[in-house]
Amino acid sequence: MKEGMLYDRLGDGRVRCNLCAHRCVIAPGKRGICAVRENRDGTLYSLVYGKAISLAVDPIEKKPLFHFLPGSRAYSIATVGCNFTCLNCQNHTISQYPREHNGQVVGEEISPSEIVADALARGCQTIAYTYTEPTVFFEYAYDTARLAREEGLKNVFVSNGYMTEEAAEEIIPYLDGINIDLKGISDEFYRKVAGGTLRPVLDSIARFHRAGVWVEVTTLVIPGMNDSPDDLRWIAEAIYGISPTIPWHISRFYPAYRLRDVPPTPVVALRRAKEIGEKVGLRYIYLGNIPGEGENTHCPECGARVIKRIGFAVVENRLQGGRCPECGAQIDGVFLTA
Repeated sequence: MKEGMLYDRLGDGRVRCNLCAHRCVIAPGKRGICAVRENRDGTLYSLVYGKAISLAVDPIEKKPLFHFLPGSRAYSIATVGCNFTCLNCQNHTISQYPREHNGQVVGEEISPSEIVADALARGCQTIAYTYTEPTVFFEYAYDTARLAREEGLKNVFVSNGYMTEEAAEEIIPYLDGINIDLKGISDEFYRKVAGGTLRPVLDSIARFHRAGVWVEVTTLVIPGMNDSPDDLRWIAEAIYGISPTIPWHISRFYPAYRLRDVPPTPVVALRRAKEIGEKVGLRYIYLGNIPGEGENTHCPECGARVIKRIGFAVVENRLQGGRCPECGAQIDGVFLTA
């Protein structure tokens, strides 16, 4: 356990957690919506500090981050718990673990310094806080990110974006990139599918982009829920309104968790979404969960293919100092320059 960051004592032993947009008011002996932050006698504690449920070395493309050190490796970590209850969660066995196991918190004991040392030993360039929502293990991620930065490693979040301005401002000095899920474009969708609301997510995308953190956005297209032409156009317009340079990953849904009765997204629907995004003016659009299609990076000025991918593997990178080798246009992103 470790005392939590960013909370207020309210009197009568209650506390308010200010890490995520739920801003849970938690009575003594109770936990927040995430199920891993507990009020003990008027002090808020993280129950997952130093308890990693998953440790893996991944290609950075798996996050997905396609414009952030393409072809490099990320040391991925997660704890149990999440502040959302997504009906389609692919990682529900760990994200929902405390809820589904009477509050039990499990994980391998590993300190921030051990994580950084292991990442360096494995030849990783980045530490990715991923698989579950990093906001709920914020203290663990924060301490690790600070040490990682000192050792020359970069840090990225893979997030639902449902964090507060206060939390974002704390991590921004140590964060280099973030992929944020923009799951839908209405409060109705967010409440029904995820257990949240839309506005904090849009605010996070804008806030991190404005702060100079590299941002990419992912939308999982679920048949009958967020796949109408209007929904897709509004999502694309929301991203464009922040910046047309933000890459948009449009991913195919497969039946999972509590949406096993919903069919996979037709490929034609994802192609239609890509066309809509292009018409809106987004410069970089990718199709996810469709092997062999929509994975490559093209120059938005001349159309030349500058990065070729097969799955999560970069098989050709023609960038020259971050520029298109054909027309010299700057490709937006974080790239190695030598």
